[in-house]
Amino acid sequence: MLLTLSQWLGHDIRAFNVFGYITLRAVLAVLTALVISFLLGPRMIRKLTEMKVGQPVRDDGPQTHLVKAGTPTMGGALILIAIAATTLLWADLGNRYVWIALATLLGFGAIGWVDDWRKVVAKNPRGLASRWKYFWQSAIALVIAGWLAWTAQLPAQTDLIVPFFKHAVIPLGAAGFILLTYFVIVGSSNAVNLTDGADGLAILPTVMVAGALAIFAYVAGHAVFSKYLGMPFIPGAGELVVFCAAMVGAGLAFLWFNAYPAEVFMGDVGALALGAALGVVAVIVRQEIVLFIMGGVFVAETVSVMLQVGSFKLRGKRVFLMAPIHHHFEKKGWKETQVVVRFWIISMMLVLIGLASLKLR
Repeated sequence: MLLTLSQWLGHDIRAFNVFGYITLRAVLAVLTALVISFLLGPRMIRKLTEMKVGQPVRDDGPQTHLVKAGTPTMGGALILIAIAATTLLWADLGNRYVWIALATLLGFGAIGWVDDWRKVVAKNPRGLASRWKYFWQSAIALVIAGWLAWTAQLPAQTDLIVPFFKHAVIPLGAAGFILLTYFVIVGSSNAVNLTDGADGLAILPTVMVAGALAIFAYVAGHAVFSKYLGMPFIPGAGELVVFCAAMVGAGLAFLWFNAYPAEVFMGDVGALALGAALGVVAVIVRQEIVLFIMGGVFVAETVSVMLQVGSFKLRGKRVFLMAPIHHHFEKKGWKETQVVVRFWIISMMLVLIGLASLKLR
């Protein structure tokens, strides 16, 4: 919106042409999302508190979490509002990737909203039934995957790139690309959701991964840089830098309210949406494996749940004291803040490894 206005004004006042630079708009997107979140955050928290939209806490979990019962949840709606508003203000609205990213974010956010609303407002402990949750996740992911496959330039924009190897690509074809896209979007969405079980645990790794993906998007959308670094050139992907920057700004602002002791939780409305958004950006810039590396904390949380459930069903024994794995460490005596900060450090190292793949080939 503001980009269009600046382009119109730029015909007469050349100073406005500076807004055509993606890097400047990315910085402004971070600041805009921060301001929106800081302005709306306290009001939203008060409103959620008045509505008694409180988070239920499991009795069999760490005993230190019992004091969190009643803390407002569904705060992820604040993140989605900030990201959507900021993206609409600073991104090129004629860019299809911007709309694909927004559609994914808001589509999965809607699923999370229904699930949270049923749990905390309608007092239905099951929330949205699992089969319906996965049905709608699958439906949205397949539509997005089909949309990307239909408009992709084959094969360059559908090949799976293997990081750290200069010419290692795996041809997928349209069908393979759709299948991979489905699993990346749905998988990353649920992985972030599983990680969101301690104050600030999920949001800062999300911010770090989003920031790294912004760099990949900038390179992929730049003909010279992509050629130099051996990445496929994807025209238009550079605009996702603004979207990722909005995620960074909104996420940092949310951490202000979500840091220990949390004033608000993001709930499924935020976690499902942010995870799906990371997944779709990674697919567009052809960095699915790098997302797997940088989101290693999310992967570990998901694998721990799978191992726990599988082991209990097959052997009647548990692998961990409690899953997801961050609860295992809490059960072992780690303080919640220790678990969170150590997972943050691990995420930072994994993101740096992912970024190293830009040059180390």
